[in-house]
Amino acid sequence: MARVALIILDSLGVGGAPDAGAFGDQGANTLGHIALYAHQGLAEQGRNGPLCLPILTSLGLGLAAALSTGQVPPGLELEPENCLGQYGCATPTSPGKDTISGHFELAGVPITEDWGYFTAKNNSIPKKILDELIQHTKIPGFLGNCQASGTEILVRLGEEHITSGKPIIYTSADSVLQIAAHETYFGLSRLYALCLAARTLVDEYRIARVIARPFIGENKENFVRTGQRRDYAMPAPQLTILDRICQAGGQVVAICKVRDIFAGRGVSQSFSAHGHAQIMDQVLLALAQTKEQMAEIPALLIANFVDFDSVYGHRRDVAGYARALEAFDENLPRLLKTLERGDLCVITADHGCDPTWPGTDHTREQVPILAFGPGIKPGSIGIRQSFSDVAATIALFLDLNALDFGSPFLLT
Repeated sequence: MARVALIILDSLGVGGAPDAGAFGDQGANTLGHIALYAHQGLAEQGRNGPLCLPILTSLGLGLAAALSTGQVPPGLELEPENCLGQYGCATPTSPGKDTISGHFELAGVPITEDWGYFTAKNNSIPKKILDELIQHTKIPGFLGNCQASGTEILVRLGEEHITSGKPIIYTSADSVLQIAAHETYFGLSRLYALCLAARTLVDEYRIARVIARPFIGENKENFVRTGQRRDYAMPAPQLTILDRICQAGGQVVAICKVRDIFAGRGVSQSFSAHGHAQIMDQVLLALAQTKEQMAEIPALLIANFVDFDSVYGHRRDVAGYARALEAFDENLPRLLKTLERGDLCVITADHGCDPTWPGTDHTREQVPILAFGPGIKPGSIGIRQSFSDVAATIALFLDLNALDFGSPFLLT
Protein backbone atom coordinates (compact mmCIF):
# COMPACT_ATOMS: atom_id res chain seq x y z
CA MET A 1 0.00 0.00 0.00
CA ALA A 2 1.18 3.52 -0.78
CA ARG A 3 2.56 5.98 1.78
CA VAL A 4 2.47 9.78 1.76
CA ALA A 5 4.81 12.10 3.65
CA LEU A 6 3.32 15.60 3.95
CA ILE A 7 5.98 18.13 4.95
CA ILE A 8 4.69 21.56 5.96
CA LEU A 9 7.28 24.34 5.97
CA ASP A 10 5.39 26.57 8.37
CA SER A 11 4.96 30.07 6.85
CA LEU A 12 6.93 29.60 3.59
CA GLY A 13 4.60 31.61 1.35
CA VAL A 14 5.58 32.32 -2.26
CA GLY A 15 3.77 35.58 -2.94
CA GLY A 16 0.60 37.44 -2.10
CA ALA A 17 -2.74 35.69 -2.62
CA PRO A 18 -5.20 37.43 -4.97
CA ASP A 19 -6.99 38.89 -1.92
CA ALA A 20 -3.80 39.87 -0.05
CA GLY A 21 -4.75 43.55 -0.21
CA ALA A 22 -7.79 42.91 1.98
CA PHE A 23 -5.41 41.70 4.68
CA GLY A 24 -2.94 44.56 4.28
CA ASP A 25 -0.48 42.15 2.65
CA GLN A 26 -0.37 43.31 -0.96
CA GLY A 27 3.23 42.72 -2.05
CA ALA A 28 4.15 40.28 0.72
CA ASN A 29 6.37 37.44 -0.50
CA THR A 30 8.11 35.35 2.14
CA LEU A 31 10.40 33.24 -0.07
CA GLY A 32 10.94 35.92 -2.69
CA HIS A 33 11.96 38.61 -0.23
CA ILE A 34 14.27 36.30 1.71
CA ALA A 35 16.01 35.35 -1.54
CA LEU A 36 16.16 38.96 -2.70
CA TYR A 37 17.58 40.26 0.58
CA ALA A 38 20.15 37.47 0.65
CA HIS A 39 21.11 38.22 -2.95
CA GLN A 40 21.52 41.92 -2.19
CA GLY A 41 23.50 41.20 0.96
CA LEU A 42 22.72 40.66 4.64
CA ALA A 43 26.23 41.25 5.97
CA GLU A 44 24.90 43.38 8.81
CA GLN A 45 22.94 40.33 9.98
CA GLY A 46 25.97 38.08 9.88
CA ARG A 47 25.34 36.58 6.46
CA ASN A 48 27.06 36.80 3.08
CA GLY A 49 26.05 35.29 -0.24
CA PRO A 50 22.80 34.48 -2.05
CA LEU A 51 20.26 31.92 -0.88
CA CYS A 52 21.51 28.41 -1.67
CA LEU A 53 18.79 25.72 -1.91
CA PRO A 54 20.00 23.22 -4.51
CA ILE A 55 17.67 20.35 -3.56
CA LEU A 56 14.51 22.44 -3.18
CA THR A 57 15.41 24.22 -6.41
CA SER A 58 15.77 20.90 -8.23
CA LEU A 59 12.32 19.91 -6.96
CA GLY A 60 10.80 23.08 -8.42
CA LEU A 61 10.60 25.58 -5.54
CA GLY A 62 11.74 28.52 -7.68
CA LEU A 63 9.42 27.49 -10.49
CA ALA A 64 6.50 27.26 -8.04
CA ALA A 65 7.29 30.78 -6.82
CA ALA A 66 7.36 32.02 -10.41
CA LEU A 67 3.86 30.67 -10.99
CA SER A 68 2.70 32.79 -8.07
CA THR A 69 4.55 36.04 -8.77
CA GLY A 70 5.85 35.80 -12.34
CA GLN A 71 9.46 35.86 -11.14
CA VAL A 72 11.89 33.17 -10.00
CA PRO A 73 13.54 34.25 -6.74
CA PRO A 74 17.26 34.97 -7.24
CA GLY A 75 19.38 31.87 -6.80
CA LEU A 76 16.49 29.45 -7.41
CA GLU A 77 16.61 29.43 -11.21
CA LEU A 78 15.94 26.12 -12.99
CA GLU A 79 14.90 25.14 -16.48
CA PRO A 80 11.49 23.43 -16.22
CA GLU A 81 12.66 20.38 -18.16
CA ASN A 82 15.31 19.75 -15.49
CA CYS A 83 12.84 19.70 -12.59
CA LEU A 84 12.79 16.44 -10.64
CA GLY A 85 9.27 16.75 -9.24
CA GLN A 86 5.85 18.21 -9.78
CA TYR A 87 5.60 21.86 -8.83
CA GLY A 88 2.88 24.42 -8.42
CA CYS A 89 1.36 26.85 -5.94
CA ALA A 90 -1.98 26.98 -4.16
CA THR A 91 -4.33 29.81 -3.26
CA PRO A 92 -5.99 29.92 0.17
CA THR A 93 -9.79 29.95 0.22
CA SER A 94 -10.32 30.02 4.00
CA PRO A 95 -10.92 33.53 5.34
CA GLY A 96 -7.96 33.53 7.74
CA LYS A 97 -4.19 33.47 7.38
CA ASP A 98 -3.57 31.42 10.50
CA THR A 99 -2.09 28.02 11.26
CA ILE A 100 -5.39 26.25 11.89
CA SER A 101 -7.06 27.54 8.73
CA GLY A 102 -4.06 26.58 6.63
CA HIS A 103 -3.74 23.09 8.05
CA PHE A 104 -7.46 22.33 7.92
CA GLU A 105 -7.60 23.44 4.28
CA LEU A 106 -4.52 21.36 3.42
CA ALA A 107 -6.35 18.43 5.05
CA GLY A 108 -9.40 18.95 2.82
CA VAL A 109 -11.61 21.13 5.03
CA PRO A 110 -11.55 24.82 4.08
CA ILE A 111 -12.92 27.08 6.79
CA THR A 112 -16.11 28.76 5.55
CA GLU A 113 -16.98 30.75 8.71
CA ASP A 114 -14.29 33.04 10.06
CA TRP A 115 -12.79 32.46 13.47
CA GLY A 116 -13.36 34.79 16.37
CA TYR A 117 -10.60 37.25 17.25
CA PHE A 118 -9.59 39.37 20.21
CA THR A 119 -9.03 42.55 18.23
CA ALA A 120 -8.34 45.17 20.91
CA LYS A 121 -4.66 46.00 21.37
CA ASN A 122 -5.12 46.30 25.16
CA ASN A 123 -7.71 44.73 27.45
CA SER A 124 -8.00 42.27 24.58
CA ILE A 125 -9.63 39.31 26.29
CA PRO A 126 -13.15 39.81 27.69
CA LYS A 127 -13.39 40.26 31.45
CA LYS A 128 -15.91 37.43 31.63
CA ILE A 129 -13.34 34.91 30.37
CA LEU A 130 -10.61 36.08 32.72
CA ASP A 131 -12.90 36.23 35.77
CA GLU A 132 -14.13 32.69 35.14
CA LEU A 133 -10.58 31.48 34.54
CA ILE A 134 -9.47 32.88 37.90
CA GLN A 135 -12.50 31.38 39.62
CA HIS A 136 -12.08 27.92 38.09
CA THR A 137 -8.30 27.59 38.43
CA LYS A 138 -7.57 29.68 41.55
CA ILE A 139 -4.73 31.60 39.91
CA PRO A 140 -3.88 34.82 41.79
CA GLY A 141 -4.65 36.99 38.76
CA PHE A 142 -2.99 37.54 35.41
CA LEU A 143 -0.58 39.78 33.55
CA GLY A 144 -0.77 41.13 30.02
CA ASN A 145 -4.24 40.89 28.49
CA CYS A 146 -3.02 42.52 25.30
CA GLN A 147 -1.85 41.79 21.79
CA ALA A 148 1.88 41.07 21.93
CA SER A 149 4.86 39.28 20.48
CA GLY A 150 5.65 36.17 22.49
CA THR A 151 9.28 37.09 23.01
CA GLU A 152 8.68 40.77 23.77
CA ILE A 153 6.10 40.03 26.43
CA LEU A 154 8.51 37.74 28.29
CA VAL A 155 11.06 40.54 28.48
CA ARG A 156 8.40 42.92 29.71
CA LEU A 157 6.49 40.72 32.15
CA GLY A 158 8.51 37.56 32.79
CA GLU A 159 10.17 38.74 36.00
CA GLU A 160 6.89 40.02 37.43
CA HIS A 161 5.30 36.68 36.57
CA ILE A 162 7.91 34.84 38.65
CA THR A 163 7.50 37.08 41.69
CA SER A 164 3.70 37.34 41.54
CA GLY A 165 2.76 33.86 40.37
CA LYS A 166 0.38 35.41 37.85
CA PRO A 167 0.44 33.83 34.37
CA ILE A 168 0.93 36.00 31.30
CA ILE A 169 -2.18 35.95 29.11
CA TYR A 170 -2.11 37.55 25.68
CA THR A 171 -3.26 37.28 22.08
CA SER A 172 -2.18 38.29 18.58
CA ALA A 173 -3.68 39.04 15.19
CA ASP A 174 -4.51 35.32 14.94
CA SER A 175 -7.52 33.64 16.50
CA VAL A 176 -5.65 32.66 19.63
CA LEU A 177 -5.38 32.97 23.39
CA GLN A 178 -1.86 32.34 24.65
CA ILE A 179 -0.69 31.72 28.19
CA ALA A 180 2.99 31.98 29.10
CA ALA A 181 4.32 30.63 32.38
CA HIS A 182 7.68 29.55 33.79
CA GLU A 183 8.28 25.80 33.74
CA THR A 184 9.86 25.78 37.21
CA TYR A 185 8.17 28.57 39.16
CA PHE A 186 4.66 27.98 37.78
CA GLY A 187 4.90 24.38 36.57
CA LEU A 188 4.12 22.65 33.30
CA SER A 189 1.19 20.57 34.52
CA ARG A 190 -0.38 23.65 36.08
CA LEU A 191 0.05 25.59 32.83
CA TYR A 192 -1.52 22.80 30.79
CA ALA A 193 -4.48 22.57 33.17
CA LEU A 194 -4.93 26.33 32.94
CA CYS A 195 -4.97 26.17 29.13
CA LEU A 196 -7.50 23.34 29.16
CA ALA A 197 -9.78 25.45 31.35
CA ALA A 198 -9.32 28.40 28.99
CA ARG A 199 -10.17 26.19 26.01
CA THR A 200 -13.66 25.53 27.34
CA LEU A 201 -14.21 29.23 28.05
CA VAL A 202 -13.30 30.49 24.57
CA ASP A 203 -15.29 27.96 22.56
CA GLU A 204 -18.31 30.26 22.36
CA TYR A 205 -16.05 32.97 20.92
CA ARG A 206 -14.82 30.63 18.13
CA ILE A 207 -11.19 31.06 19.14
CA ALA A 208 -9.18 28.59 17.06
CA ARG A 209 -6.40 27.85 19.55
CA VAL A 210 -5.32 28.19 23.13
CA ILE A 211 -1.53 27.86 23.28
CA ALA A 212 0.57 26.97 26.31
CA ARG A 213 3.86 28.91 26.11
CA PRO A 214 6.24 27.59 28.79
CA PHE A 215 9.59 29.30 29.26
CA ILE A 216 12.72 29.07 31.38
CA GLY A 217 15.40 31.49 32.56
CA GLU A 218 15.96 33.66 35.58
CA ASN A 219 15.56 37.19 34.22
CA LYS A 220 14.62 39.14 31.11
CA GLU A 221 18.14 38.77 29.76
CA ASN A 222 17.86 34.99 29.39
CA PHE A 223 14.17 34.05 29.25
CA VAL A 224 13.58 31.57 26.43
CA ARG A 225 10.53 29.58 25.35
CA THR A 226 10.92 25.81 25.49
CA GLY A 227 9.83 22.90 23.34
CA GLN A 228 7.05 21.96 25.79
CA ARG A 229 4.52 24.13 23.97
CA ARG A 230 1.05 22.67 23.53
CA ASP A 231 -1.82 23.80 21.32
CA TYR A 232 -5.46 23.25 22.30
CA ALA A 233 -7.41 23.65 19.08
CA MET A 234 -11.02 23.53 17.99
CA PRO A 235 -11.60 20.36 15.96
CA ALA A 236 -12.12 20.65 12.22
CA PRO A 237 -15.82 21.15 11.39
CA GLN A 238 -15.80 18.19 8.99
CA LEU A 239 -13.80 15.01 8.52
CA THR A 240 -10.28 15.66 7.24
CA ILE A 241 -8.03 13.43 5.17
CA LEU A 242 -6.54 12.30 8.48
CA ASP A 243 -9.96 11.08 9.65
CA ARG A 244 -10.66 9.38 6.33
CA ILE A 245 -7.38 7.46 6.44
CA CYS A 246 -8.07 6.23 9.95
CA GLN A 247 -11.62 5.25 9.03
CA ALA A 248 -10.20 3.18 6.17
CA GLY A 249 -8.04 1.27 8.62
CA GLY A 250 -4.92 3.23 7.76
CA GLN A 251 -2.42 5.01 9.92
CA VAL A 252 -1.64 8.70 10.42
CA VAL A 253 1.64 9.65 12.08
CA ALA A 254 1.85 13.25 13.32
CA ILE A 255 5.13 14.99 14.13
CA CYS A 256 5.71 18.20 16.08
CA LYS A 257 2.55 20.28 16.71
CA VAL A 258 0.40 18.49 14.11
CA ARG A 259 -1.49 16.38 16.65
CA ASP A 260 -2.43 19.48 18.64
CA ILE A 261 -3.53 21.37 15.53
CA PHE A 262 -6.05 18.64 14.72
CA ALA A 263 -7.08 18.26 18.38
CA GLY A 264 -5.81 14.68 18.30
CA ARG A 265 -8.52 13.60 15.85
CA GLY A 266 -7.44 11.36 13.00
CA VAL A 267 -3.99 10.73 14.50
CA SER A 268 -2.77 7.19 15.13
CA GLN A 269 0.69 8.04 16.49
CA SER A 270 2.31 11.28 17.50
CA PHE A 271 5.97 12.21 18.01
CA SER A 272 7.19 15.42 19.60
CA ALA A 273 10.35 17.19 18.47
CA HIS A 274 12.03 20.52 19.15
CA GLY A 275 14.00 22.18 16.36
CA HIS A 276 14.13 21.30 12.68
CA ALA A 277 16.95 18.79 13.01
CA GLN A 278 14.93 16.78 15.54
CA ILE A 279 11.79 17.03 13.42
CA MET A 280 13.61 15.60 10.40
CA ASP A 281 15.07 12.86 12.59
CA GLN A 282 11.56 11.96 13.72
CA VAL A 283 10.29 11.96 10.14
CA LEU A 284 12.99 9.49 9.12
CA LEU A 285 12.55 7.40 12.27
CA ALA A 286 8.80 7.19 11.76
CA LEU A 287 9.23 6.15 8.14
CA ALA A 288 11.70 3.47 9.14
CA GLN A 289 9.81 2.13 12.16
CA THR A 290 6.43 1.99 10.48
CA LYS A 291 7.55 0.64 7.11
CA GLU A 292 6.50 -2.96 7.73
CA GLN A 293 3.25 -2.25 9.54
CA MET A 294 2.27 0.23 6.83
CA ALA A 295 2.94 -2.29 4.06
CA GLU A 296 -0.71 -3.34 3.73
CA ILE A 297 -2.56 -0.20 4.83
CA PRO A 298 -2.84 3.39 3.59
CA ALA A 299 -0.55 5.68 5.55
CA LEU A 300 0.10 9.39 5.97
CA LEU A 301 3.02 10.94 7.81
CA ILE A 302 2.55 14.67 8.41
CA ALA A 303 5.19 16.95 9.94
CA ASN A 304 5.26 20.67 10.64
CA PHE A 305 8.60 22.50 10.58
CA VAL A 306 7.47 25.22 12.95
CA ASP A 307 10.66 27.23 13.47
CA PHE A 308 10.40 28.90 10.08
CA ASP A 309 7.37 30.69 11.47
CA SER A 310 7.84 30.99 15.22
CA VAL A 311 11.59 31.59 15.41
CA TYR A 312 12.29 33.50 12.20
CA GLY A 313 9.11 34.76 10.50
CA HIS A 314 7.39 36.31 13.50
CA ARG A 315 10.67 37.73 14.75
CA ARG A 316 11.43 39.25 11.36
CA ASP A 317 14.80 37.51 11.19
CA VAL A 318 15.56 37.43 7.47
CA ALA A 319 19.07 36.02 7.77
CA GLY A 320 17.94 33.40 10.28
CA TYR A 321 15.09 32.32 8.02
CA ALA A 322 17.56 32.01 5.12
CA ARG A 323 19.94 29.89 7.20
CA ALA A 324 17.08 27.67 8.37
CA LEU A 325 15.97 27.08 4.78
CA GLU A 326 19.51 26.14 3.80
CA ALA A 327 19.82 23.77 6.76
CA PHE A 328 16.54 22.11 5.78
CA ASP A 329 17.77 21.79 2.19
CA GLU A 330 21.01 20.19 3.37
CA ASN A 331 18.95 17.64 5.31
CA LEU A 332 16.60 16.79 2.43
CA PRO A 333 18.83 14.12 0.80
CA ARG A 334 18.29 11.97 3.90
CA LEU A 335 14.55 12.05 3.22
CA LEU A 336 14.94 11.46 -0.51
CA LYS A 337 17.01 8.34 0.13
CA THR A 338 14.27 6.95 2.38
CA LEU A 339 11.49 7.19 -0.19
CA GLU A 340 10.65 4.01 -2.11
CA ARG A 341 8.49 3.25 -5.11
CA GLY A 342 4.92 3.64 -3.96
CA ASP A 343 5.79 6.64 -1.78
CA LEU A 344 4.76 10.23 -2.40
CA CYS A 345 6.27 13.24 -0.63
CA VAL A 346 4.55 16.63 -0.73
CA ILE A 347 6.29 19.76 0.55
CA THR A 348 4.05 22.77 1.09
CA ALA A 349 3.21 25.52 3.60
CA ASP A 350 0.18 26.74 5.55
CA HIS A 351 0.44 30.55 5.11
CA GLY A 352 3.11 33.22 4.79
CA CYS A 353 5.09 35.14 7.37
CA ASP A 354 7.27 37.52 5.38
CA PRO A 355 10.18 38.53 7.64
CA THR A 356 10.65 41.75 5.65
CA TRP A 357 7.04 42.83 6.19
CA PRO A 358 5.92 45.42 8.79
CA GLY A 359 4.67 44.03 12.08
CA THR A 360 4.98 40.48 13.36
CA ASP A 361 1.88 38.81 11.93
CA HIS A 362 1.34 36.16 9.26
CA THR A 363 0.98 37.31 5.66
CA ARG A 364 -1.75 36.27 3.24
CA GLU A 365 0.11 34.34 0.56
CA GLN A 366 -0.05 31.49 -1.86
CA VAL A 367 1.99 28.44 -0.88
CA PRO A 368 4.27 26.16 -2.88
CA ILE A 369 3.42 22.57 -3.71
CA LEU A 370 6.30 20.23 -4.50
CA ALA A 371 5.30 16.60 -5.11
CA PHE A 372 7.93 13.94 -5.74
CA GLY A 373 9.00 10.38 -5.14
CA PRO A 374 10.19 7.35 -7.08
CA GLY A 375 8.00 6.98 -10.13
CA ILE A 376 6.33 10.40 -9.75
CA LYS A 377 6.26 12.13 -13.12
CA PRO A 378 7.77 15.65 -13.01
CA GLY A 379 6.10 18.75 -14.41
CA SER A 380 3.96 21.78 -13.63
CA ILE A 381 0.64 21.39 -11.83
CA GLY A 382 -0.08 25.10 -12.22
CA ILE A 383 -1.84 27.39 -9.76
CA ARG A 384 -4.25 25.40 -7.63
CA GLN A 385 -7.44 27.11 -6.51
CA SER A 386 -7.40 25.70 -2.99
CA PHE A 387 -4.99 24.19 -0.48
CA SER A 388 -7.51 21.32 -0.38
CA ASP A 389 -6.07 20.02 -3.64
CA VAL A 390 -3.30 18.56 -1.45
CA ALA A 391 -5.79 16.43 0.51
CA ALA A 392 -7.62 15.44 -2.68
CA THR A 393 -4.33 14.25 -4.17
CA ILE A 394 -3.46 12.26 -1.04
CA ALA A 395 -6.89 10.60 -1.15
CA LEU A 396 -6.40 9.63 -4.80
CA PHE A 397 -2.88 8.38 -4.20
CA LEU A 398 -4.00 6.23 -1.25
CA ASP A 399 -7.02 4.92 -3.22
CA LEU A 400 -9.57 6.49 -0.87
CA ASN A 401 -12.95 7.96 -1.74
CA ALA A 402 -12.89 11.52 -3.04
CA LEU A 403 -13.23 14.32 -0.48
CA ASP A 404 -15.88 17.02 -0.57
CA PHE A 405 -13.33 19.72 -1.45
CA GLY A 406 -10.32 19.92 -3.72
CA SER A 407 -9.16 18.47 -7.02
CA PRO A 408 -6.22 16.05 -7.30
CA PHE A 409 -3.21 17.26 -9.23
CA LEU A 410 -0.86 14.30 -9.78
CA LEU A 411 0.39 14.11 -13.35
CA THR A 412 0.24 10.70 -15.01
